[in-house]
Order: sequence, then C-alpha cells, then structure tokens
Amino acid sequence: MKKTTGTDRSITRKWRPATQAIRGGTWRSEHGETSEALFLTSGYTYDDAATVAARFAGDDPGMTYSRLQNPTVAMLEERIALMEGAEACRAQASGMAAMTAALLCQLSAGDHCVAARAAFGSCRWLVDHLLPRFGIETTIIDSADDDAWQRAIRPNTKVFFFESPANPTLDIVDIAKVCAIAKAHGITSVVDNAFCSPALQRPMEFGADVVAYSATKLMDGQGRVLAGAVCGSEEFINEKLLPFQRNTGPNLAPFNAWVVLKGLETLSLRAHKQSENALELGQFMESRVPVMLHPGLASHPRHELAMRQMDNCGPIFSFVLGSREQAFAVLDALELIDISNNIGDSRSLMCHPASSTHANMGEEGRAEMGVLEGMLRINVGLEDAQDVIEDMDQALSAAGL
Repeated sequence: MKKTTGTDRSITRKWRPATQAIRGGTWRSEHGETSEALFLTSGYTYDDAATVAARFAGDDPGMTYSRLQNPTVAMLEERIALMEGAEACRAQASGMAAMTAALLCQLSAGDHCVAARAAFGSCRWLVDHLLPRFGIETTIIDSADDDAWQRAIRPNTKVFFFESPANPTLDIVDIAKVCAIAKAHGITSVVDNAFCSPALQRPMEFGADVVAYSATKLMDGQGRVLAGAVCGSEEFINEKLLPFQRNTGPNLAPFNAWVVLKGLETLSLRAHKQSENALELGQFMESRVPVMLHPGLASHPRHELAMRQMDNCGPIFSFVLGSREQAFAVLDALELIDISNNIGDSRSLMCHPASSTHANMGEEGRAEMGVLEGMLRINVGLEDAQDVIEDMDQALSAAGL
C-alpha cells in the first residue's frame, strides 16, 4: 500500500482541523484512489514464515488480523487522533463499547472511580452496576460542584469519568479545573465528548487524559452506522487499551469505519450549522417553556463556561414541561421533527428521556440525575431553521403552551 502525506505526522500536524478531517490518515494503494479504500478482510497473508514471526513480535508494522489492525479502520483512527490532538486512537464497535473499554482497560478490583451524576443512562449503568460487580468502588458526584471532585478522592481513586455537556441535562463540567485536580493526584480523566465531537470541543486542550466517543453521533451524523473511539497518549492506547481490546474484541467493522471517514469530511460544516439552528430554535422557545437547558443561551447557569470550552453551542438541548403527559402531547403533535432517541443526526430528532434513554434508571435514579418526567431532548438538524421553529411552534400550541 502506498502511504501518502496523510500518514506523515510531521506534515499532518501542521494542518488545520478542517484539512485533517478530509485528508488526515489517508493511505493510497497502488491504484491511487482519491476516496479511502474499503478493506473487507478478516485476515492477511504473508510471504514467508519469518515475516509472520516479525509481525506477531511487533518488529514488522504490517497487518496480522482485523481484530488488531485493518487499513480502513487504521485510517479512521489516525484521522480522529489528529482532529482530537491526541497521540493515538483506537476505534470501537459502538459508543458504549468505547466507554466500557476506556474504563475497564485501566480499572481493577479495589480501585475507585469518581463519576458525574448527570450522564447517559448506559454510562451510569456502567458506573452503578458493572464496575461494582468487579470489585471497583464508585462515587457519584454533582459535576457542577467543582470542589466535589476533590472531596470524593480516596487513596485508591484511579479515574474521573464525566460528560460535558451531559446527556440529557446539559450539565457543563469545568474541564480544565477537574482535569487539573485529577493530574495533581495521579488520576486519569476520561471525558465523553459525544455531544460535541472535536469539531466543537477538544477536551485534551483543557488537560483531559482520555477522550471517548460515540462516533455514531456527530462523526457519522447521518444515522447510518454504530461506531466508537477512544483517544489518548500512545502509552495509554498501546499499553492499557490495546491489550484489553485485543483479547475482548469490541472492534469496529471496516465498512462502518469507512462510513465514519466520509462523515468526518463534513463534520465541521454540519456541527456548526446545526449549532446555529439549535440556537435559533432555543431563542424562539425560551419564553414558551418553563425550563430551558441550552448551553448557548445566557439563561444556562454555566453559559459562559460552555462558550469558553466549546467553539459553538452544539445541536442538542433539553427543556422541561409540566408533566409526562404534556411532553407526550408535544411529541405526538410533531409533523417535521422525528421522534427518535438518536442524537448528532442531520435530521431533527426529539425524545422523552425518562421513557427512553434513561428508562432503565428507575424513577428514583432519574430524579437523582435531574431527568424529570416533563423533560424533552432535541437534536436540531440541518433542515431550514424556520421550518423546525414552525413545527415546534405548532406542537407546543397543541400541548397548550
């Protein structure tokens, strides 16, 4: 395979993010294709026995098996690492595979993990149920209380784990402050950046050690495939994550990697336009709903912090109505916006978290997280913003708002 300047880091690190998103990590075969090649293969052949031995010993950089390396997946990993400003990246089968791997690859029985209260339901399940099952202690804190992170530290604390913005409450974490606390105590900070992607926020610029993604969301951004990614230092990726991934197998399929590569080419354009549309919709709705949770609006309690950390407000926000019945009435009246629990899509999508993404948390668990019965979460897409506003207007009116 002919390697082009897309894999020469002395060149690619000079490029700006928009260029990296299109050309970073690109390899070309002898055919000189412009679009990345799709390598649908599980294994590889070798010219001689010595080559096999050298590859498995790590002395030869060639491929051995697609659970470990695949050219298409490797291009995606290199591109995401460049965009994130990370030394290395490993792609995962899904966003939750990425979160699980990022935690389990470094935590053992007797360790302690501090995690944010507000989080995606499955992420909270990892912290509340899976980690304790393996003898890993966990503490849940209010991520908006910066000092709570410091107070939660124990001698065996190994990981801080949080989302910013959080799903679906849009809590904003002071990434620089929390990561500085972690570093001061030798704790690894793991940040779920799925609501933003590197097009809108790069946690490593604020001191994060590990950044994990559901690439299903904005990176693909068109509702096509499941994918995930974990970014970090070469030491973390190769010495902690890779052995876990090699032996447990949460690998991304080459076709899905290829689809996400295509999505990255338009990521910045989509993320910024969808953010603009979300801000227009949020401004229109703010006086119509009892509670608005939108980091791009001055009414958000951490608006200034969000705008310091994020390049734009993001396409996702939540709002709270008086009851589940009122929330359902809005959903049932929608004509353009789809009812769906996905986010980051180019289509506008809305869901009721208490009965979908956070249903498994139970009523008490949802209340503790701030996921109220009247809450609705919307992902604002690429449609004409005025059409989305008009649809929301008539849906709110139908619900008596």
